[in-house]
Amino acid sequence: MRILVVAFGSRGDVAPFTGLGARLREAGHVVTVAAHPSFLPLVTAADLRFHALPGDLGVLLDLPPSSSPRFLAGRIAAMTELLRQAGQATLAAAADADMILLNSSAPFAYDIAEGFGLPSAGIYSQPMTPTGDFPPIVLHSARSLGRVGNRLLGQLAMRTLVPFNRVAAELRAQLGLPRRSASATIAVQDAARWPVLHGFSEAVLPRPADWRPGLDVVGYWWPHQDPAWEPPGELVDFLAAGAPPVVIGFGSMAGGHGARLGPLVAEALRTAGLRGIVQAGWAGLDAGRDADVLSIGDVPHQWLFPQVAAVVHHAGAGTTAAALRAAVPSVPVPVFADQPLWARRLVALGCAPTVLPFQKLTSQALAEALTAAVRNPRHRAAAQSVAARLAEEDGAAAVVRAVTTAAVS
Repeated sequence: MRILVVAFGSRGDVAPFTGLGARLREAGHVVTVAAHPSFLPLVTAADLRFHALPGDLGVLLDLPPSSSPRFLAGRIAAMTELLRQAGQATLAAAADADMILLNSSAPFAYDIAEGFGLPSAGIYSQPMTPTGDFPPIVLHSARSLGRVGNRLLGQLAMRTLVPFNRVAAELRAQLGLPRRSASATIAVQDAARWPVLHGFSEAVLPRPADWRPGLDVVGYWWPHQDPAWEPPGELVDFLAAGAPPVVIGFGSMAGGHGARLGPLVAEALRTAGLRGIVQAGWAGLDAGRDADVLSIGDVPHQWLFPQVAAVVHHAGAGTTAAALRAAVPSVPVPVFADQPLWARRLVALGCAPTVLPFQKLTSQALAEALTAAVRNPRHRAAAQSVAARLAEEDGAAAVVRAVTTAAVS
């Protein structure tokens, strides 16, 4: 079966599908991952086919200190254009597909599958469907409005994603499909019990009881690790030179904030008396170089995290999962979207001492949180407990079964 995986988004929206794609390939399927051009090496290293989605989402993830209404309006226009280009590229790729799997950032691929008469399924790393259990992640609210309020706000939020809804409408017209609102599409999916497999663990976030059948939580999909990859000698030497360091990085977040964060991180490490490995990410984060601090580029989390004392991260779905899998404490510094949700879950599970909102981050607050994460043994014990649960799960197997079922139906 020829499977097209549409992975619109940042690295965290793509990396889990390299491991998942490899499992599908091992099951006999031909897998193509559609993603932005910068992720070509990530995909091909897993021996998967690659189809480019034009554009660079990183430009839109730069985070200015403050956002004017004019600035935000410009972001909507830019995101719409980026989605429009991605939709056209997906349209071209779908001509050679037998099934489409789409991540939560590519809802337009559902309409493309409908236009081509192809089976499709959602493979989401985040819980997008409204629920009373927590506020909608698209509004990245940290405040619960109660079960009724959370669900109503979630239903409203799903219908107000202007760029996504606009591009879906344009694609439907191009494919000769009848006009249909975002609300009507959701109703069609619900009535058909359109399958969405969520790549996170119930040990981390239980499946909401008010979700309809067909919305399944199956366990994490782990990124493929290139067997030929070797760590830089400088990093190996640093790890061996003293006590386990902490890792600090914000992944695809914090673009435009590197100059602010570098000195802040360096001061926090000095105050806490800890060694640190600082990952540059899209922020270009650099805390300088001395005997106790090493600044590095991209390194596989599954190799690095098990060797450290704690991880400071933006609480994206993939990085949160990697820290839990490595059984190390976290200090979550969420920026937006689903990150506040995962950050709160880390604290609730005991795997993190507190949540530090990104815009309010200070060196003193970071130093105190790092000290608690490293010195208080309960955080590592909690992370170890969750890691043991994750080791028993196989989220990729559930997707392979779903694809196999679609292939024979």
